[in-house]
Amino acid sequence: MQRQLLLDLGERAGWTGAQAALGLAVTELANIPAWWAAPIALALASAKSWMAGRLGRKGTASTLPASADPATLSRSV
Repeated sequence: MQRQLLLDLGERAGWTGAQAALGLAVTELANIPAWWAAPIALALASAKSWMAGRLGRKGTASTLPASADPATLSRSV
């Protein structure tokens, strides 16, 4: 269980960092105010989730393989 949690955490942190960096790069290249980086990163996050939901595992926005995705594990109560 701990392994899946760490993989999920790493995936989320990695995508967030990439989206923020890309948002800042776009604002720098487009020569627009830096505050635009947040809405750009939000649009990138939404697009990534939409694409992952259609290309990846159905019903999730995860890009992890099914064997590592916590959403696929059976939960014992």
